[in-house]
Amino acid sequence: MQLSGDVKITQALPFLAASASADRNGAILDMQGYEGVLMLVQTADIAAGAVTSIKAQQDTDPVGGTMADLAGSRVAIADNDDDQIFWLDIKPTERYVRVVIDKDAANNTNECAIYFQYGPSARPVDNNVANLVTGEVHNYVAEGVA
Repeated sequence: MQLSGDVKITQALPFLAASASADRNGAILDMQGYEGVLMLVQTADIAAGAVTSIKAQQDTDPVGGTMADLAGSRVAIADNDDDQIFWLDIKPTERYVRVVIDKDAANNTNECAIYFQYGPSARPVDNNVANLVTGEVHNYVAEGVA
């Protein structure tokens, strides 16, 4: 079994066409049937002087009407952390979670985020979602033309 059969990969935030200074809330993720989630955020260029961080939130509401920050989940991103990856590994106590990119509203940054849900109650996990996530599994493949 490969890792792709044991984790669910979901796009949380796509890269924007242009950098933005507004906070961004990741897609609300349903954790039913999963133990935890690894939230990855990748930055592009970060403006000098920018004050940026990521954090995790959870809720019992599927539309996120009462999302609450998870204590201690804030990860600071320095203004010279261009093109880096930041992550949070969360085992929530409520069903719905999301990542939040907190920006200072005065400086531009560009980023994307991906969720990796792990500990599924049912295997294998299907990770192909039309126009969002596509991949293949290859076992013990011989060398040759790709």
